[in-house]
Amino acid sequence: MTERTILAAGDQAPEFALPDQDGVVHNLSGLRGEKVILFFYPEAMTPGCSIEACDFQESTGALTAAGYRVFGISRDEVEKQRRFAERDGLEYPLLSDPDLAVHHAYGAFGEKNSYGKIVQGVIRSTFIIDKNGIITNALYNVKATGHVGRIRKLVGLGAA
Repeated sequence: MTERTILAAGDQAPEFALPDQDGVVHNLSGLRGEKVILFFYPEAMTPGCSIEACDFQESTGALTAAGYRVFGISRDEVEKQRRFAERDGLEYPLLSDPDLAVHHAYGAFGEKNSYGKIVQGVIRSTFIIDKNGIITNALYNVKATGHVGRIRKLVGLGAA
């Protein structure tokens, strides 16, 4: 089993180039000069992921006004991301990483405790990245509920 990457504040955010729910490819280097919030979720269209994604949607206006671009990322294919965005009214990009390469680069896939068993899976994680591509906050094993309020506080917005 390979060692899981753990990123921390001050680390260079790993580059990615992934399609969103509309097939548009986004890459981190193309976002230089912009602040980014990148959150990894286990599976589109599931209850916990819908809660988290909808919470981000509710805060997208405030986060955008504060200069942040929000991106969700999961192992789901583009078509499932599209259905998820349509069903839940998600207006920010949902990136598709079916081979998990970006998940591994960010340490968002590996061993985790699921109902008392150690399994391999997606680790719900969020990264706040500055204009130079440097991670300012790396949050692993976050909860779906209440998580966006914590992100808002970290970026100076206060809870919703």
